[in-house]
Amino acid sequence: MTDKLRYEKNLLKSGYKYICGVDEVGRGPLAGPVVCAAVIMPLDKLIDGVDDSKKLTVKKREKLSVEIHKIAVACAICRVEPEVIDEINILQATRLCMKNAVESLEIKPDYVLTDGNMTLDIDIPQRSVIKGDSFSYSIGAASVVAKVFRDNLMDEYSAIYPEYSFEKNKGYGTSQHIAALKRAGICSIHRRSFVKKWMI
Repeated sequence: MTDKLRYEKNLLKSGYKYICGVDEVGRGPLAGPVVCAAVIMPLDKLIDGVDDSKKLTVKKREKLSVEIHKIAVACAICRVEPEVIDEINILQATRLCMKNAVESLEIKPDYVLTDGNMTLDIDIPQRSVIKGDSFSYSIGAASVVAKVFRDNLMDEYSAIYPEYSFEKNKGYGTSQHIAALKRAGICSIHRRSFVKKWMI
């Protein structure tokens, strides 16, 4: 846990109080929105086990998400829908989603840490951290919250569009998902720019 607070501790020493972690889930899928979470965590009351959401089991992620929501100083989740992704591309959609999440927080952060290599159009000091969901506690918390939200959303979509098995693939391009695309064509939550070769 100590290593994961390295960025936060340095910022606290520099006088920053509200340090926000931001991460996205869903840049790669063929269907569904990209989802971003912005989280300001209390750094004197840590939750053990917060990590890159992809490294955690479903059960562990869901448990951590509840705990994060319970103690977070502020938390916001935003999404950008497939039609916007198609219009402005996934990179710009992710930047927009992260910006919206930060600006939706009830408390304005003093500093923003983003996962990856992403500069946001915000008037707040910021730093991007490669593999930030593994190296920053705040970004890791955002990763968990975003992943649980998006997975639950894709489970809901699976009830509306059962032929694509979204509850299993979460919109990613598995062989079964691609076979369903070829068989049934696209549905309203598919990213047309991602599935051109399978459009019917």
